[in-house]
Amino acid sequence: MAVFCRSAVSVLKPITFIPSASAALRQYSSGGQYQYILVDKKGERKNVGFIQLNRPKALNALCDDLILEVNKALDSFEQDGEVGAVVITGSEKAFAAGADIKEMQNRTFHECYGGNFLAHWNKVSAVKKPVIAAVNGFALGGGCELAMMCDIIYAGEKAQFGQPEILLGTIPGAGGTQRLTRAVGKSLAMEMVLTGDRISAQEAKQSGLVSKVFPVDQVVSEAIKCGEKIASNSKLVSSMAKEAVNGAFELSLTEGNRLEKRLFHSTFATEDRKEGMTAFVEKRKAAFQDK
Repeated sequence: MAVFCRSAVSVLKPITFIPSASAALRQYSSGGQYQYILVDKKGERKNVGFIQLNRPKALNALCDDLILEVNKALDSFEQDGEVGAVVITGSEKAFAAGADIKEMQNRTFHECYGGNFLAHWNKVSAVKKPVIAAVNGFALGGGCELAMMCDIIYAGEKAQFGQPEILLGTIPGAGGTQRLTRAVGKSLAMEMVLTGDRISAQEAKQSGLVSKVFPVDQVVSEAIKCGEKIASNSKLVSSMAKEAVNGAFELSLTEGNRLEKRLFHSTFATEDRKEGMTAFVEKRKAAFQDK
């Protein structure tokens, strides 16, 4: 199910970072600059960025303007020194049921190839801060791809994942064939891409696509808890750790180990590494300063 997405670019206003936590929270939760998403800061310390896809009548179908808004929110969280992790979610019925088909139905090869169609949909995977997907309901096509761009996927027990593009006469175009294969292996990925069949949350966990499955009403809160735990560590070192893990999917073992060593050595130039080890020796909780 999809509906045509009206342009929202003209009504978007740029976000200016405000150091004050209370002022920043008012800015995020006001919702004035967003039409297709809800943006907030969650957690006891308001240190978890929160993005909720909000096109309920279209089952959160991903139109281009929605993706632009997600990118804008991610940029604001990247610049916010208080935010240590980000959670992206949808509704209980659908994380995102796919891309907006009516929006792309009449595109030509020339438009797609010449304009590098969907290139900016990859922003989530380029964010330095850890991103957690909290998935309930349908995560199909672009919705599955969006979840896989995140660093961690938590799923509600009724979630369904799939890449049904073959049924529309096309193939995944936002990383589906690549990230799914890396996550679940060639055989299952090939089956899902060639048949359009879905897998359940339990199957997704067994195959390695998601890390944990929760009751529907708990998955978002659990994702926020995970974000809080991540945000309590050094944000600088967390970004290094994320880069190292992501390197495992891009590099050979030798090159990956070289990257890991380089990043490991780099932590010894940070105040947070010194504080972390000193706190351990002194048997106290570390007070990281993200330096």
